[in-house]
Amino acid sequence: MSFFNYHDKQIYYERIGEGKPLLFLHGNTSSSKLFSPMLHLYSDFQILLIDFLGYGQSDRLAEFPTELWKDEARQTVALLDHLQLGRVDLVGTSGGAWAAINAALLRPDLIATVTADSFDGRSLHEGFGDELLAERKAVAANPETAVIYQWYLGDDWESIVKKDTDSLLRLIRSEKGLFFDSLKTLKCPLLLTGTINDGMIRSNIKEEYQAIVDEVPQVRFQLFENPGHPAIGTNMEEVAAAIIQFITEYS
Repeated sequence: MSFFNYHDKQIYYERIGEGKPLLFLHGNTSSSKLFSPMLHLYSDFQILLIDFLGYGQSDRLAEFPTELWKDEARQTVALLDHLQLGRVDLVGTSGGAWAAINAALLRPDLIATVTADSFDGRSLHEGFGDELLAERKAVAANPETAVIYQWYLGDDWESIVKKDTDSLLRLIRSEKGLFFDSLKTLKCPLLLTGTINDGMIRSNIKEEYQAIVDEVPQVRFQLFENPGHPAIGTNMEEVAAAIIQFITEYS
């Protein structure tokens, strides 16, 4: 088990294998354990994993920041500065997609490519807050889902989910932008992935991804058939193939 210090807190990270470094960023109410079932598909890479502060094996926070994904981008940069591996490829899913893009905007010298999987895009869709509350309420009432959250987060998962929910609701009310800068300023190649029928992101994701393609240099998107969230989990082999091809072409 490895940790590094970030603002007097300990953040858990892991390095697996050898090769070109590929860092996976988990989403909200999750941890690096999310990626366990799929890591064999990326065996040619040196895999890097992180549990963001407040999740998994990292130190807990009394309250999550309102601009959580920007803070997670700073944690990502801090890890890369700590490891001194040069430019790495990033894969962020769900909330981790915003963290990945923000890390590339913050420190383009550290990032070779970004894959942003299963996220809402440039903004949160109308009704996001109501859907979030309904989804989190359903989680608390479902024993099977609760077991998954406990595995991801630990025995204090209910407290973590509440803090995460509160953070997102504050973000919606604040009307703050989701990125450090315009996506037009992104300097690295960007791959957008998702499912046609996700159920947890905007229903018009194809149009949103196309809008990003129209305004951002070096970007492509690919949507997959198997429904569910996130695509990297519900379409493991297909998404892995797309990511590896993308990295091979651009990194």
